[in-house]
Amino acid sequence: MRLTLSVAGALVAASVAMVPEERGPLPFEYDLYTFRGEEGRTRVVAAFAVSAGELHRDEEDGLSRYRFDVSFIVTDTALQTVVRTDDSVFVGTPSSLDGDHLLHTYVELDAPPSRDTQQRVIMTDASTPGVGQLYQSPFSIPDYGGDELLLSDIALGLPDVDQGWERGSAALALLPTRLFPESAFDVYYEIYNLPGDHAYATEISIRVLTGGPEDAEGAPAVRTVFTGRSAPGGDGALGELRRVESALPQGAYRLTVTVTDEDTGETAQSSREFQVRGWRTGTTLVPALPRRTHARGAP
Repeated sequence: MRLTLSVAGALVAASVAMVPEERGPLPFEYDLYTFRGEEGRTRVVAAFAVSAGELHRDEEDGLSRYRFDVSFIVTDTALQTVVRTDDSVFVGTPSSLDGDHLLHTYVELDAPPSRDTQQRVIMTDASTPGVGQLYQSPFSIPDYGGDELLLSDIALGLPDVDQGWERGSAALALLPTRLFPESAFDVYYEIYNLPGDHAYATEISIRVLTGGPEDAEGAPAVRTVFTGRSAPGGDGALGELRRVESALPQGAYRLTVTVTDEDTGETAQSSREFQVRGWRTGTTLVPALPRRTHARGAP
């Protein structure tokens, strides 16, 4: 199987668009999110999306079928450990999908926190041998332990979903952040090490990014503040799912979540850049079916 390698550099959140060939590259988008895992590890979630027009379509039993496989691999170069998951995605529809219709999925794994990791994401067309794509870059895995007030990554997804990535009581139709439509969307993040029954405030702001520093420091396009008293779960994590109702015009944005413990004055902040594309051809989220999950090396 021939895979085309593209290094995403420091921007691990999005892939680089490639010119499709009849056989060979398979352009797709991806995003990575990190959260507190179990036993001192970090949960890493990879969201994938591919346009239906990039995949081979089969016709069987009156259905148009699209199939692709995804792999997510995290390698710690210092500890010589490898954690990976390999999954399959199958979609069957009564009629063929528009070529720009997005098929998206997600996979997740637990890895030890480390600054010396490399990540690889791979997608292959399961119906056409030789068609696939690999993206690779350095990827630091944060440590969400200790007792300092911390925020997880910010995950973004489409609202009002029947199925999706589940975390606690929240469900999110994860989308890579370069692919958002001009509509409302959901924001999910977790607060760590906020003591129970503390008064706290959460500010969510969205600023327009057009390339200049003066734009990043300008007035936010959206700003809202929530207040309450903390009630973390048994693992010390407080998950929050928020809805951004404003439909943003096409462009690049930075979303920032700032949490303040009003009892102590301690603050924590996390940001995520995303792009609104404005497409209207629809999306279908399909849960991936695990083929293999493997960890090798030191614990």
